[in-house]
Amino acid sequence: MKPILKSLKLNDVCYDIRGPVLELAQRMEEEGHKIIKLNIGNVGVFGFDPPEEIQLDMIRNLSNASAYSDSKGIFAARKAIMQYCQEKGIQGVALDDVYTGNGVSELIVLSMNALLNDGDEVLVPAPDYPLWTAAVSLSSGTPVHYLCDESQDWAPDLNDLRKKITPRTKAIVVINPNNPTGAIYSKEVLLEITKIAREHGLILFADEIYDKMLYDAEKHISLASLSTDVVTITFNGLSKNYRSCGYRAGWMVVSGDKEMVRDYIEGLNMLSSMRLCANVPGQYAIQTALGGYQSINDLVAEGGRLARQRDLAWKLITDIPGVTCVKPKSALYLFPKLDSEMYPIEDDQQFVADFLKEEKVLLVQGSGFNWGKPDHFRVVFLPHEDVLKEAIGRLARFLERYRNKHGRKASAVAAKAS
Repeated sequence: MKPILKSLKLNDVCYDIRGPVLELAQRMEEEGHKIIKLNIGNVGVFGFDPPEEIQLDMIRNLSNASAYSDSKGIFAARKAIMQYCQEKGIQGVALDDVYTGNGVSELIVLSMNALLNDGDEVLVPAPDYPLWTAAVSLSSGTPVHYLCDESQDWAPDLNDLRKKITPRTKAIVVINPNNPTGAIYSKEVLLEITKIAREHGLILFADEIYDKMLYDAEKHISLASLSTDVVTITFNGLSKNYRSCGYRAGWMVVSGDKEMVRDYIEGLNMLSSMRLCANVPGQYAIQTALGGYQSINDLVAEGGRLARQRDLAWKLITDIPGVTCVKPKSALYLFPKLDSEMYPIEDDQQFVADFLKEEKVLLVQGSGFNWGKPDHFRVVFLPHEDVLKEAIGRLARFLERYRNKHGRKASAVAAKAS
């Protein structure tokens, strides 16, 4: 028989967070190796439990959750999301503008499928959460990456963004708070992005899944709150702020001049109906989560578990020679930079694979987040402090061996000394 091949649409689709290096880690586990996993923000496996009241509300409502819901979601969940938009200052949101989904991931793909034709371009940040790039490609579009500036605490480079707008550009993706960098964007930057979208008639896609995970008393501004005319699709959910990844309870909200995108909204409605509805038990958690005690504030406050682990991981990483890192203001990740003279890496995927094989620790390479140079990697700081110390200690030993063997600075110093 002739082999059956995958769709050509997948040729440009990549999601390295669960890619070849993870497959290597799984094979190693099957062989009996114990792997420390710092590769994915799956909060539940690290002992971060959802608030008990969310769990109880889902259990109480299971008898009501066996039937399909409205394709956009149950009334109570959408009403709570609408009220949350009001709290965030997003104006003009009605119940019909709210869509629930099986996590934000499903809704990202749905929103791209409804928008893009062959060759349409979407501006996506670099680095990015790679599902955005993959979803654009899968939807027959072309992802175009605008740079974020590490020297400016990873804020978007607005000049680079402007230069990359063409007649084919349809939208700008803004990931704020940002994964993988942990950056939070200022009001001035967000206003400028809104202005650019207005000038060029572009849709804004605002990924705000970490909007409550804020350290050092930082504040988050919803992009959609800064205009009533620019069409903005805002994405959020329970996965991170409420430690409920497996509940698959996410949402997107349409705001701005909806008349301008009436046909696009018809497409969103059509695709929403085609998948029937989102997971109904998970929807029953939304109202209780948004209206209940916000325990995430305890975790990110000074002395809270997430804040302690961020501080520890950042200090341990930046104590390694030749490693720098902008301290994250949000989210669950560090995105360190390796000095290219001390660590002349050509293939960062091979680099993290070698680290995995030698030290049994799993990271994700920077190119997996569509960063163009092989000089960054992402570290998840969710494990307890003793595990973080062990894992980053192994990283320090590996990097010492690497720079002694490959580093141009180290070689030059050794040659001069001899």
